[in-house]
Amino acid sequence: MSLLRRILALTLKEFRNLLQDRRSRMALIVPPLIQTLVFGYAANMDIHRVRIAIYDQDGGGIARSFVARFSGSPDFSVVSHVRNQREVRRVIDEKRALGVLHLGPDFSRDLLQHHAAPVQILLDGRNSNTAAIALARMQRITQQFDRDWTRQHGQRAPPASLEVRAWFNANLDSHWFFVPGIVGLLILVATMMVTAMSVAREREQGTFDQLLVTPMRPVEILVGKSLPGFIIGLVESAVIILVAVYWFDVPFRGSLPLLYAGILLYLLAAVGMGLFLSSISATLQQALLGAFLFMVPAVILSGFATPIENMPRAIQLATLLNPLRYFMVVVRGVFLEAAPPALLLRQFWPMAVIGLVSLTTAGWMFRRRMY
Repeated sequence: MSLLRRILALTLKEFRNLLQDRRSRMALIVPPLIQTLVFGYAANMDIHRVRIAIYDQDGGGIARSFVARFSGSPDFSVVSHVRNQREVRRVIDEKRALGVLHLGPDFSRDLLQHHAAPVQILLDGRNSNTAAIALARMQRITQQFDRDWTRQHGQRAPPASLEVRAWFNANLDSHWFFVPGIVGLLILVATMMVTAMSVAREREQGTFDQLLVTPMRPVEILVGKSLPGFIIGLVESAVIILVAVYWFDVPFRGSLPLLYAGILLYLLAAVGMGLFLSSISATLQQALLGAFLFMVPAVILSGFATPIENMPRAIQLATLLNPLRYFMVVVRGVFLEAAPPALLLRQFWPMAVIGLVSLTTAGWMFRRRMY
């Protein structure tokens, strides 16, 4: 019983250190909510009202009907009609439009004569991601125009047509992809900051040596320092999940206990990394810098925005040490796929291993300081 009392006393002391300062309380509560909303709205790969220009050398009714498909689409906004190649270059160079839709002078005649009618799309490649998405939308509008034209004029349809059906995210809404990932990102930020500061703050204030001469064993100190990070991570994860489901309307199709099993293992790894960084840092500034140096690569190498499969082989191997990589698969699998436990076990055990190794190393560092 005395063991539990000692651990509880240390845990309460950690919470007092965090919550006695008004700025610390605000830092634990307000930023995660703001970051969830900001990331939820800003991390968006969808396009809306992308500015395009029209270079119509045909000018006939068929060409105008084709152009109307773009001007009537919620994805595009026609900002100008250019008259020559010089204006085409100027409108893209000055970033007045992302792209130019060019219809040649024989567009209508080629269609009426049952010939192919080429359409040129000129895109600003400086923003390659948006340009690629806009190109896909333009191609889809053009393909729909082709199908409608062949049907209305009794022509033979193309020998093969592409029918797209997206599983798990029927409308390919990028919010459904990004917002669950924000759960893992913000849990990592909050937990790492709390745990990375715990031991470093004690050293800076000169109280860590006093802690080492108490009857508490290193494992008790480790548990007492870990529990605040666990509790804060669990609370913040619940808040972020509620915001994702009820504010951003991201469907939650899986098992909540399965998700929290993944969250607990993820917190184990995050708390372990935070305590390890704190144990090797002499000052609070070093601990914060170490946490920052870990978190930025962890986010980039997690698959949050870019697929791990597209990274070089050496980088892919490095991601195996990143707990956020595994949690991204868990949280998106539970949210969107209702993934079964058997499918997620291969993500659970690496997080457990990372957590146990990092906590063991942090405990060894505490014991080294003690003796």
